Amino acid sequence: MERPAEILRSDQVELRRWRVQDIEILDRLITDSRDHLLPWMPFAASHDWKQGAEFLTRCEEEWGSGQAYSYAITSGGVVIGSCSLMRRIGPGGLDIGYWLHHAWTGKGLATMAAAALVDAGRRMPGIDRIEIHHDEANPASGAVARRLGFTEIERVQVPEGPVAPSETGIDVIWRLQTRPSPSP
Repeated sequence: MERPAEILRSDQVELRRWRVQDIEILDRLITDSRDHLLPWMPFAASHDWKQGAEFLTRCEEEWGSGQAYSYAITSGGVVIGSCSLMRRIGPGGLDIGYWLHHAWTGKGLATMAAAALVDAGRRMPGIDRIEIHHDEANPASGAVARRLGFTEIERVQVPEGPVAPSETGIDVIWRLQTRPSPSP
């Protein structure tokens, strides 16, 4: 199975694969940004050292199995957020997720990180589409998708409803075709 590179670059950001030894960095990043993350990221409410260690262990396992490729987002050598390419939307598709430390938002860095993931996804064999999913109440995530040329394809009610305080429970799904879809 071909995987993306362990280090990706786009403009002012460098993405590097998360490793279990990054626990102190991850813990500080989430703890410092808890108030910023709480409205959108359910993990922020219960984050602790153990949860962070479990996340990083899962990152290693998913990288090995090819289920997901998770990266620390860095700028100027500082870890500023996290992003992933995930195989959770069916054959031929990858889903992108991302978040930034509150001090680094509004600078286009999430867009740069997502652009690096799109570029890596396009190079992977068998990938015909990349998607970004976000709650409709989070327009900043939609702006990233729009800037990268994604097309909004639908809005769907999430079966479990809102999972974070500011969510509505309606997911906006954006898609970027990377190759023509296979014929049925």
